Amino acid sequence: SSSGLQPSSPLQVFGNIALDDDTSINRHNNFRTFLQALMLLFRSATGEAWHEIMLSCLGSRACDALANAAECGSDFAYFYFVSFIFLCSFLMLNLFVAVIMDNFEYLTRDSSILGPHHLDEFIRVWAEYDPAACCRVHYKDMHSLLRCLAPPVGLGRKCPRRLASQRLVRMNMPISNEDMTVHFTSTLMALIRTALEIKLAPVLVVAAGSSPQPTPHVPLLSYSLPCLPCSAADEMTVGKVYAALMIFDFYKQNKTTRDQIHQAPGGLSQV
Repeated sequence: SSSGLQPSSPLQVFGNIALDDDTSINRHNNFRTFLQALMLLFRSATGEAWHEIMLSCLGSRACDALANAAECGSDFAYFYFVSFIFLCSFLMLNLFVAVIMDNFEYLTRDSSILGPHHLDEFIRVWAEYDPAACCRVHYKDMHSLLRCLAPPVGLGRKCPRRLASQRLVRMNMPISNEDMTVHFTSTLMALIRTALEIKLAPVLVVAAGSSPQPTPHVPLLSYSLPCLPCSAADEMTVGKVYAALMIFDFYKQNKTTRDQIHQAPGGLSQV
């Protein structure tokens, strides 16, 4: 500071303070070297007696014998230490903890809980089967679409074909009689309903002059979107189509088994 320049680091501002074991600036805690200053600031960032270090660095302090000054220290210590503690302890430390908690929440997130990322994945896969963006896909593409979606919304590519057909039977989306397609909204609501295992109340046939009776232990599900959770008896649905396909598949397997038994030598007598 003899050259008239303003100090630019804590080593220049507080480095000439005399070491005194009765104060916080002593032979263990001082600003003489860069390493010692770094360790002292790290200790202050933890909150251990940082105010005592600040008070020991104020103006009118005794200088070291090798210093070319009569008084050392500066009242700049108030601003320096308060701003340092505010930035390090309150801001940076909380930001660091927030990043760790966010990563921990991402790693421990339950993949079985539906979230916005599942909706984004469904929209992305649907767009591959509906490039014209008409919100309709042919019912024959439902099987491959369901296997392209990762669980819990879909079934994944390694899912057996029969298990995917059983999921489509439970979904039971209505099929349009005009172009044999399935609507986007009904498919999405059916996926959510089957993924969360939501049970729908059965359709009650109420006789004339009688009041409908509530069904116990079956929660009613209300839809605010144009979706048909329960189809009419004569309406074509995906569930009916894939149920018929599963019945035909079982019939072919049983027929093949019976043919093999009859063709085997002595198989007919054994049966």
